[in-house]
Amino acid sequence: MKVKEVMHKGVDWVGPETPITEIAKLMRQHDVGSIPIGEDDKLIGMVTDRDIVCKGLAQNGFDARRATARDVMSEGIHCCREDDDLAKAVKHMETLKIRRLPVINKSKRLVGILSLGDLSSSASTELLSEWAKSVSAHHH
Repeated sequence: MKVKEVMHKGVDWVGPETPITEIAKLMRQHDVGSIPIGEDDKLIGMVTDRDIVCKGLAQNGFDARRATARDVMSEGIHCCREDDDLAKAVKHMETLKIRRLPVINKSKRLVGILSLGDLSSSASTELLSEWAKSVSAHHH
């Protein structure tokens, strides 16, 4: 099975100066837990709901009304290609201990996101089990 058969399609990114209040509204509107961040036509990071809470709201002196994506985003982006084998992409997520993976096409354009929700109905139980153990390991 290929990543493109499972991924969430139609994902957009926002710039690093986007206020986190707007990012939170986009998350709610699209019922997602992360928003890719791009600059100069290149993905540069990701803001997750956890980033907003842990790197933002939980910090002393943090002003949510003035904060931007750049203030809380996880920098650096790992992705997979839409034509990659699903098992390969899941192993990549497992190695990186991440729950969401941006998906690009041959032109290096963002075309989707592969998430736990996408995998839950398509990946094998064994593959999901290994991934879940790996991603959750740091919580023990």
